[in-house]
Amino acid sequence: MGFHTFDAEQAERLERPGRYRWVSAEELVGPLVEADAGLVADLGSGTGFYTDDVAERVETVYGVDVQPEMHDHYREKGAPENVRLVTSDVADLPFADGELDGAVSTMTYHEFASDAAMAELARVVRSDGVVVTFDWAGDGDGEQGPPVAERFTADDAVDAFEAAGFDVVSAATRTETFGVVARAP
Repeated sequence: MGFHTFDAEQAERLERPGRYRWVSAEELVGPLVEADAGLVADLGSGTGFYTDDVAERVETVYGVDVQPEMHDHYREKGAPENVRLVTSDVADLPFADGELDGAVSTMTYHEFASDAAMAELARVVRSDGVVVTFDWAGDGDGEQGPPVAERFTADDAVDAFEAAGFDVVSAATRTETFGVVARAP
């Protein structure tokens, strides 16, 4: 399961407002605002579609993506001034211990889900910082997003967060996606 990376040559597909059908800006940003998160990483930021929403509500957001081509697209589109683009794998983030107030991931958990990535998140997000994750559900029908065989369920994500020491605040499965909000150890 997992590790399906979005084709950077299809980047323009990530800019469709219809994506809010699967996760709204409010449900992504809400937990960050409640936690008073100022310094946040968007894991798998891609073209910055959701990064832009986060940038409106935090001091600085690091757009983290493993594909430099995605950063090129974001730069061409025009990234907000408080966005810093970082080319990195989630399992090897270039941040100090506890540097981040939070992190978000929208439709990319399946690209980085591993024990190493979860341990890295536990390292870089400050104690009691918030991690908000939405992704395509492994129990969805697969008409949108990656193939079902490459997805995880909300329970899989909860287990991974808890194994890394996170306290899961909420977890929900919807029609085709799931959402998990967790607090760092």
